[in-house]
Amino acid sequence: MAGTLVVAAGLATARYGSGAVADALGDALYAALVLLLVVLAVPRWSRAAQAAAAVGLCWAVELAQLTGAPAAAADAWPPLRYLLGTTFVATDLLWYAVGVLLASSATVLASRVGDARRAAVPRG
Repeated sequence: MAGTLVVAAGLATARYGSGAVADALGDALYAALVLLLVVLAVPRWSRAAQAAAAVGLCWAVELAQLTGAPAAAADAWPPLRYLLGTTFVATDLLWYAVGVLLASSATVLASRVGDARRAAVPRG
């Protein structure tokens, strides 16, 4: 459910947003989705390890843009533009970290709320 909301928000930002704020929001949402995928892939890792892996993956994709390979791949199949990007922008590295931090905080909060709800339900 959370992944669907993040993807929808990211696509809406890409379609309707413009300027620096939309770029930053898009980067943060991309990073949030990467974190959610890491959490699904390695649920037993600590939250810190999951967050570090997500930031590392985002940074690896951004740094790969320096090679031109992601741009060539996106030319061959345009939807890859959303996954790999095309142009290196140094500030994107910051927004990925911000997105992972916010998404990680949200997952912690959601977990605590879920734990509190389960604890409040009487077992019978």
